[in-house]
Amino acid sequence: MQKPIALSEQEATLRQFLLDVSNYIGTLEGHSRPKLRITGGWVRDKLLGVGSKDIDIGIDSMTGYNFGALMKEYLEQPDTQAKYPHIELPKLAKIPANPDKSKHLETTTIKIMGLDIDLVNLRKETYTEDSRNPQMEFGSPKDDALRRDATVNAMFYNLDESEIEDLTGRGFKDIERGVIKTPLSPYQTFKDDPLRVLRAIRFASRLGYSIDAEDERAMSDKGIWEEFKLKITRERVGVEITKMLQGPNPRQALHLIDRLGLYQTIFTIPDSGASPPAMAFSNWRKAYDQLEAFVNAEPKESDTHNAMTTIKSILLSNSEDVYRMWLLCAFVPWARVAPAAPKKPGAKSASTPAAIAAQKGIKADNTSKDLIENAVSHLENIIQVRHAVTKEGTMTTNPLKRKQGNVSREEQGLSIRKWGSNWRCSVMYAILTEISESAPEENHELLEGYAHWLSTLKDMDLLEAHQLKPLLKGDKLAKAFDTKSVKWRSEALERIVAWQLRNPDKSDPEVAIEEEKEKIRALIEKYSA
Repeated sequence: MQKPIALSEQEATLRQFLLDVSNYIGTLEGHSRPKLRITGGWVRDKLLGVGSKDIDIGIDSMTGYNFGALMKEYLEQPDTQAKYPHIELPKLAKIPANPDKSKHLETTTIKIMGLDIDLVNLRKETYTEDSRNPQMEFGSPKDDALRRDATVNAMFYNLDESEIEDLTGRGFKDIERGVIKTPLSPYQTFKDDPLRVLRAIRFASRLGYSIDAEDERAMSDKGIWEEFKLKITRERVGVEITKMLQGPNPRQALHLIDRLGLYQTIFTIPDSGASPPAMAFSNWRKAYDQLEAFVNAEPKESDTHNAMTTIKSILLSNSEDVYRMWLLCAFVPWARVAPAAPKKPGAKSASTPAAIAAQKGIKADNTSKDLIENAVSHLENIIQVRHAVTKEGTMTTNPLKRKQGNVSREEQGLSIRKWGSNWRCSVMYAILTEISESAPEENHELLEGYAHWLSTLKDMDLLEAHQLKPLLKGDKLAKAFDTKSVKWRSEALERIVAWQLRNPDKSDPEVAIEEEKEKIRALIEKYSA
């Protein structure tokens, strides 16, 4: 089946240029004219009305690098420069095969008219039992289409014919149905390369599609997941999970992982046997449904106070915050799994199992691991600090009338400083954990409590307490106490910050020193002993 497609002016110019390159190659001794197709995601996105600057060119009779080298040769011709003055001589970048990063074949990348172009020959793949890395050889257009992970990604745009080719016979239908389906038998497809399970989930969540029922059954097969453990590196798992969580519908991705019973295979500590209790991930849906509700919450004019939008306005300020919170949501089932006891008395506490699962299960970077470590480590403290405020008052329609009782601005501010720069993420983790552990009828009161607490922090001007700087530097403080020792300074400066939190209307460092001098002298004596 073939179907025409409308090109933009830029795309039409690129098409003609590539055809001219192909015609030029056909005139060279020892070369036949290559046939060119745009492959994969660009075709799918074009049918969906989505623009794309990334274009993969499939070549039927030579490697991408050889085609790119002859393209440069063609561009060096005087007549070519006159015809395409706006196309600069491209730099060829050869990308070697790297199976660990799903690059099974060498490709060549160039940039033309601001478009990122990948050049690669059409190929056929043959798999062995013990590896997801196939044997590669030149293949026909149909070979290349059938080796792909989904029919919607397997359509080609034939540059000669200016038509889309659906060589699997299902691409158009599956786009119309909104279905992710493997071109060949799903069991064999996933067995050959189990990473395709995660790619199917990612594309389903990205496009808002469902997954074919037969494919879902194969994805849940224990045999596939044994192959997954043998063939797939955890780095590749992490890459796919990151793309899901940064995509347009992370909730759907997590739900598919949950519904297909894949949580313990993906968010795991490999080879350790460690796992969250069954009850924890059986209630996981409450957490990701709640986070989705926060992300989509919009204020209504009729609401004088809405807990959802109050929480969102304080905790979710930008897209990077949203990604971090989805990452944390993935590890809610690990929230109550205790770390191993220190091997020796006084030894440093072990990392939380949640952080270890992130580090080893999806190869999270240190920043992400620390984010999860802090959220889990501070979980109980956040809940306690929130309770201290919640029991002192309830939400009212007028924040000036909100009862703060004996709530200490100093204690609240120092808590935020202890939780660090990602305290908002840690608080969201606490909310999602409590939601996952609560009965549905308790959710309203729980969210009201968090909204009241966060509003109180806002009224107290504490939302940026973690960034509060001491009124003076350590050397000036040391001079005031006529000492050159340094061990006591960090604690003393934190005493100054505590004073600032108690006295938000004062800013004289001399007053702070005078009022804190007895406590600071005690610190100096403590460290001098």
